[in-house]
Amino acid sequence: MVEQIVQHAMEVHGEAWTIKELFVLPNEYIYWSIQIVMYPFMTGLVAGAFVLSSLYHVFGVEKLKEIARFSLVFSFALLPVAMMPLLLHLQQPFRGINVMMTPHFTSAIAAFGFVFSTYGCIVATELWLVYRKHFVVTALELKAQKNRGMVDSLRLMIFTGLTLGAWDISHEAIEKDHKACKIMAAIGIPVACFLHGYAGFIFGSVKANALWMTPLMPVIFICSAVVSGVALCILCYVIVQEFRKIMAKRKISRWAKDADAPTVEELEGAKHMEVMMASNYLLYFMIAALTLEILDLIFRGYTQVKSWDILREVIMERDFFKIFILQYAIGNVLPFLMMALPGRTVRRTTIATVLVLFGVFMMRYNVVIGGQAFSLSFAGFMDYHLPIIPHNLETYKEGLFGALTVAATPFVLFYFINKFLPAFLKEESTH
Repeated sequence: MVEQIVQHAMEVHGEAWTIKELFVLPNEYIYWSIQIVMYPFMTGLVAGAFVLSSLYHVFGVEKLKEIARFSLVFSFALLPVAMMPLLLHLQQPFRGINVMMTPHFTSAIAAFGFVFSTYGCIVATELWLVYRKHFVVTALELKAQKNRGMVDSLRLMIFTGLTLGAWDISHEAIEKDHKACKIMAAIGIPVACFLHGYAGFIFGSVKANALWMTPLMPVIFICSAVVSGVALCILCYVIVQEFRKIMAKRKISRWAKDADAPTVEELEGAKHMEVMMASNYLLYFMIAALTLEILDLIFRGYTQVKSWDILREVIMERDFFKIFILQYAIGNVLPFLMMALPGRTVRRTTIATVLVLFGVFMMRYNVVIGGQAFSLSFAGFMDYHLPIIPHNLETYKEGLFGALTVAATPFVLFYFINKFLPAFLKEESTH
């Protein structure tokens, strides 16, 4: 028993998945593992989904009306997951609440409390303004029911609370909500960009690491965040619309009982129009993100600072397949060509969004893991092996199943949030 306690005390965080080569300092390990890869990836999805929704609310792109509302609700479902990878990675996860309770600007991590709280309030406020009429109408309908069951009584209590006492749904009140929503969306765009840009700032301000120390890192993170968020919203929108088409065909949807329920042809037409328009913006953001990444790589090669020799070996040799094949070729160039070539279809665009998400994930992986792949002595290397089969809590949190848990959580949250904030609510029921 004593030997087990001593052995457990001697274990170092990161030792289970780090393999050292050549001269590496004894206290060096790959401390930031897959959860720190998931952290900027998930926060990027939050920011990107909100930016897509703002294209309609702020800039008035009418063709993105339906996918914009879907993106706003999905962004709200992604929001709580932004902190989840950090909590799983912390050795003392209950300390994580300190960032929210005592935020300050002397640390980039501690400033997360300000940014996260501000962004959360903006998204919640915008959602309330968009769905306030729905809350009021639903609460009044439930109140009018004479024989309410326990479920309807609970729904009445929830929707009454969601109205916040604002029962006025006149035309003038709804117009005020619409104007306020536009203002909140305009404020939310820079806050959403800052939410993910500061994640890049954390990496870019680490002076001890040659790969991360660049002023372009926050900007690269922001552009790739918008790319990943837009791609995920397009992918999920297509999947949900296909599911609605199946329900409409089988006449089991909740809209089947309505006289003005959407038909299969209407669903298909809306999906094609929204996806084509959203994919155009995805192309623009991809151009910006890819340009910045290549510019950063060219700048490093041209300046050739003292650490360039070790960086060149990591980028051009050891991680060549991960960076240039998986990230750039498969995750950027191939989906770009799939969407840019003539004859673009919804199916081809959907496949391209999957590749785009893979490319952004590989970018995060190469930055986080690749930045720790070389020793501070510049004479050794470390390889990261993702734990697949968890044999204890540590390898579960920092392994494949921990990453899959983080990736699946937003979809579970979206399912329950959609019960109260319907992503496909009719326009006349909102604004």
